[in-house]
Amino acid sequence: MKKKLKGCDMHKGHIGIYGLGFLGAAIYYISTATGFWNGVLGILKAIVWPVFVVLKILGM
Repeated sequence: MKKKLKGCDMHKGHIGIYGLGFLGAAIYYISTATGFWNGVLGILKAIVWPVFVVLKILGM
């Protein structure tokens, strides 16, 4: 029988929030893209969107 570690279920919520944020960012960046490569760049930006948020918060 596997021993369940305390606090392991906390990470599931963070992944869900990140997933929703990724989906929203991807939709936004793709909808504003003017060409194929801008859409690809939008997907890459959507993957790293938390970095932009953290930089903006730290810059305040």
